[in-house]
Amino acid sequence: MKKILVPCDFSDPAIQAFKFAVDIANQSNGQILLLHVIELPVLHDTVLMPTLSFEESLLKELRQSADKNFDKMRAKWAKGGPLVSSFIEYGPVNDTVTQFAKKNKVDLIVMGTKGASGLKEFVIGSNTEKIVRWANVPVIAIKKNVKGPVKNIVFPNTLGQNQEDLVMHVKELQSFFKATLHIVYFNTPANFKRDSETKDKLKAFAKRFMLKDVTLNVYNDIDQEEGLLNFVKEKGADMVVMATHGRKGISHLMSGSIAEDAVNHIECPIWTYKIQ
Repeated sequence: MKKILVPCDFSDPAIQAFKFAVDIANQSNGQILLLHVIELPVLHDTVLMPTLSFEESLLKELRQSADKNFDKMRAKWAKGGPLVSSFIEYGPVNDTVTQFAKKNKVDLIVMGTKGASGLKEFVIGSNTEKIVRWANVPVIAIKKNVKGPVKNIVFPNTLGQNQEDLVMHVKELQSFFKATLHIVYFNTPANFKRDSETKDKLKAFAKRFMLKDVTLNVYNDIDQEEGLLNFVKEKGADMVVMATHGRKGISHLMSGSIAEDAVNHIECPIWTYKIQ
């Protein structure tokens, strides 16, 4: 996590995401790339010169305002901290962010979310579900100020195949934070399995990937959404890690297809990674 991208619209959730990114960069001796995206106005062939002049003036004003906000953020939250570079790009938010991340070879994207509407309503717009879907690097969603170190990470899992890449990234994340990893399989009436059978699979999963400092959990609940919410609360989770297939974004998580409604109500940071 040496190069961290923070898309920013200067709202409070975006500030919280920046602060969290600063903590990570301080720990990893990394750097932060702050990105503000300005969506260009739609121009028509019949537009008159005075209108063009007005729009150019507006874009200049928006850029100057963004630069001032960048300076304030550095001075208040990153003084004496990691290297923070700021960028202003023009274009559609989701395309601009994903292309910027690819071009600059970032290792991680940290973003703020409004919370009430969950991951579909990130502070930089509803485009962020597409960013999570398309980004080829992990994305961390931050809803509010993150207090204290990340010590307990919840990892919901179906114990399916082809998870090598995902688990490698999760292990790196766990090692970075020196956290305990709580692997959990949700047992529901609609998808019931004997606990003894699932526990054996959990043990095999942990052994296969040589996981350390982990707890193996079978959690029984009415459905996966409620199970995730309740398990996160019981464990006092500091972070939840999940995977997305990249086809339907957050609404189709690999970890048991846990619905957006559950994720929307989780207060701690949520780390997602697209399975190729």
